[in-house]
Amino acid sequence: MSTPASASTISGLRGALSPVLTPFNADGSPSAARFVRHCRALLNQGVGLAAFGTNSEANSLSVREKRLLLDALIEAGLPGARMMPGTGACALPDTIELTRHAVQSGCAGVLMLPPFYYKGVSDEGLFRAFAQVIDAVADARLRIYLYHIPPVAQVGISFALIERLLKRYPGIIAGIKDSSGDWDNTAGLLKEFQPAGFDVFAGSETFLLATLRAGGAGCITATGNVNAAAIAQLASSWRDADAAEQQQRLDTTRAAFQRFPMIAAMKAALAWQSGDEQWVNLRPPLVELDAAQREDLQASLTRIGFELPEAASLAPEPDAAASS
Repeated sequence: MSTPASASTISGLRGALSPVLTPFNADGSPSAARFVRHCRALLNQGVGLAAFGTNSEANSLSVREKRLLLDALIEAGLPGARMMPGTGACALPDTIELTRHAVQSGCAGVLMLPPFYYKGVSDEGLFRAFAQVIDAVADARLRIYLYHIPPVAQVGISFALIERLLKRYPGIIAGIKDSSGDWDNTAGLLKEFQPAGFDVFAGSETFLLATLRAGGAGCITATGNVNAAAIAQLASSWRDADAAEQQQRLDTTRAAFQRFPMIAAMKAALAWQSGDEQWVNLRPPLVELDAAQREDLQASLTRIGFELPEAASLAPEPDAAASS
C-alpha cells in the first residue's frame, strides 16, 4: 500500500479529486457528521473534494440538503480551496442558488453539469444556460469546471461550446471534467485547450497517468472515495520511474469495484472497513449490494490487499443528521 500523499503535495484544484459519496442515515436523511468525517479523511490522503457529483447521488439530493452539507464542511474548518462542489441542475434557478452559495462559502470552483433533462438541445441553448448562471451569480471569484458525461446525461459539451464560453467568460470558465470514457476526446481537449490554462481532468484514474503526461490537471474519480491515497500518490509522483506500475495497481483496484454497481460497491467497502453499517444506505432508485455480492466484493478486495488507510476515522460515533 502506498504511503498517503500529504494534502500539501497538490495545490488547489489539481491532482486527484473525489466526487464524495453521500452517507445516509437509516431514515434516508443525509448524515452530516459521516460526510464531514469522510471528507476530512479524503483531504488527509491528498484528495480534493468534488462533492455533489454523480457518485454523490447528487441528483437525488435537494438544493437545501446540498447547502446544509456544504455548510457542515465549512463549519468543520475544511478548506474551501480544496473544494469543487457540483452545482449543475436541470432548473437554472437551482444551479444559480447552489453556485452562488458555493462561491460565497469560499469554494475554489464548481463542477457544473449542463441542464440535462431535455435531449438533443443545441449549443446555443447550452451557451445561454451557462451564461445565465454566470451573469446571475455575478461574482469575479466564480470558477466553473464544465462536466462532460454524455454516457449518463446524454447532453454533451462540444469543443465549439467551450471555445465560445472561453471567449465570453475568460477566467471564469476554468476547466472540464471529461467523463466521456473516450481517451481521444480527452486528448483533444488537452491539445486544444489545456495550453491556454483551461484545466482538463480525466473522469477516471484509469486515464490519470496519460492525462498528466499530456499536461492535464489530474482526475476527478469515483474510486477516489476508496483508493484515495494511491491515486493521490500517482498524481504527485507521475514523473517517477514506477508511475506505470502505480497506474496498473490503480486499474486493478478499480476493476474490482467495477464488477458491481459502483456507488453501492464503494459504500459497501466503506461499511466493511469502517465497521459502520450505515454506510451501505443509498437513496432510491439505487439499492445496496446483496449479501452474496458483498461477500464477493470483500473477497476480491482482500485478494489484492485492499485497505482504507483512514478507516479508523470513519468508525461509528454519535451522529447529527442534516435534515431534509
